[in-house]
Amino acid sequence: MNLLIKLAIVAMACWFIVTKVNNQKNLREFNALLDGVGDLAVRTTLSLVVIMMFMNWAIEVVKWKYLSRRIEQISWWKSIQSVFCGLTWAIFTPNRIGEYGGRIMLLKAQNRATGAVAMGVGLFAQLVLTSVFGALSIAWFVCTYLPTPDAVQFAVWLLGIIYALAFLVLYFNVHWVDKLVGRLRFLRKIKPFFAVLEDFSTRELTNVLLLSLARFVIFTSQYIVLMLVFLPSMPFAAMVLMIFILFFIQSAVPSLDIFDFSVRSFVASNLYSYITTQEIAVMAIVSCIWFVNLILPAILGSVFVFNVNYVNNNKS
Repeated sequence: MNLLIKLAIVAMACWFIVTKVNNQKNLREFNALLDGVGDLAVRTTLSLVVIMMFMNWAIEVVKWKYLSRRIEQISWWKSIQSVFCGLTWAIFTPNRIGEYGGRIMLLKAQNRATGAVAMGVGLFAQLVLTSVFGALSIAWFVCTYLPTPDAVQFAVWLLGIIYALAFLVLYFNVHWVDKLVGRLRFLRKIKPFFAVLEDFSTRELTNVLLLSLARFVIFTSQYIVLMLVFLPSMPFAAMVLMIFILFFIQSAVPSLDIFDFSVRSFVASNLYSYITTQEIAVMAIVSCIWFVNLILPAILGSVFVFNVNYVNNNKS
């Protein structure tokens, strides 16, 4: 049964990946774009993007080990397995929900529910950064590119700032979630799993947020590097702020990772049409990063799926 479940997971992930990559128009367009750039520049740029992908997930490995240390002491190798196994699960589940199951399966059975809550803190830290930078960037975009009176601009900036601050306040008071679960009668049975939220100090939450910020900087830099090489004429500040808006919209739109390239491409082409006419190039860049950051790690993670026991987890 374990083997059948493992084979089914890997087969499903591989089928989704092969089907979508083979039919992906934007990746073919990206190959055409490469013809206009020197081979050395292309290889160096793509190599740098791949290296940053590994840096990105290496930081996530550190963060996961840090978050889970009070629940269960796991080795660095198990932390690596957990993160990449979660990525494989995430690729074919809505809103990456499978990442929880894939990652916590390498914890002991009695620690998995609490581990999912601790993992949620790390994901929430990433969402906080996306929301803060995204909300402020949207305010800038509205005031810069849309015809709005001064009063509306003031209101937009005010809403953006309040929205950003609300996420920061909620994050540093994440223990409120534990109290809320305790007050809801139908959730009281699972309240013990949320008790771990009371254990996170402000310093620990700050450390998790800093690790998340390092990841945020890295995957923002991936976009910047590709755009500077292939679309050097774009204004730098506007280019970066629109990347933040792209992240914000991606986090708000429910989708499967495997279909996410279509959402990213559509949003990016419309956003960047305000500062460049090279919409195909923008879509190709977005598709390239989608493949490097999500599909490639999911392929690597499929190897780790076979190290997980899904039935009779005595060895987990």
